[in-house]
Amino acid sequence: MLRVDIEKQLGEFSLSASFTSEGRVTGLFGASGAGKSSLINMIAGLLQPDRGTISIDGEILDDTKKGIHIPAWRRRIGYVFQDARLFPHLNVAQNLDYGRRMNGIADDPAQRRRVTDLLDIGHLLSRRPGKLSGGERQRVALGRALLSKPRLLLLDEPLGALDEGRRAEILPYLVRLRDEARIPMVYVSHDPAELRQLATQIVLLKNGRVTSFGGVKVLAG
Repeated sequence: MLRVDIEKQLGEFSLSASFTSEGRVTGLFGASGAGKSSLINMIAGLLQPDRGTISIDGEILDDTKKGIHIPAWRRRIGYVFQDARLFPHLNVAQNLDYGRRMNGIADDPAQRRRVTDLLDIGHLLSRRPGKLSGGERQRVALGRALLSKPRLLLLDEPLGALDEGRRAEILPYLVRLRDEARIPMVYVSHDPAELRQLATQIVLLKNGRVTSFGGVKVLAG
């Protein structure tokens, strides 16, 4: 369960959001500038709220009254950005292993096989990122995040930099991830069709405020 109740002033922009989600995929939906990326960065621990609390499954990550701010690297949260951010000098296998090693997690060959099978990237392991398509790079980025064994996965417009064909290629993998990996996700998008296919709950943001929260039906409003 993800609980968010925060306020943040970012220059002239004011963000105020409160919601509790038990969904497998919580979609953050809104136009550019609505506050989606700032909100997801606070959940990740990259930004601190000015006021409020953030918790996952009862564990407090931020509580401004109590002076609690768990640093990002201790939150056990995976983050996939719009650009895959793979290391160009490492091959796919080494990129996949990076998150595990940086988090001091023991190697788990069975888990690695499950993830590479889930995302259909086993045949890419010896390639460098420069030899991958945009969709392949995003699948590797997803794999790297999963192999760090997160309790929550954050995806900030992961299909935003892809053309329509690549988006259609990778969306089924995200649906499979939702249904098989059993890791809750927060998914940022301004594409309602994408969220209708993927999300189980929607947080609708407008001008830094939550204007609606519920099932995908809120996208029709």
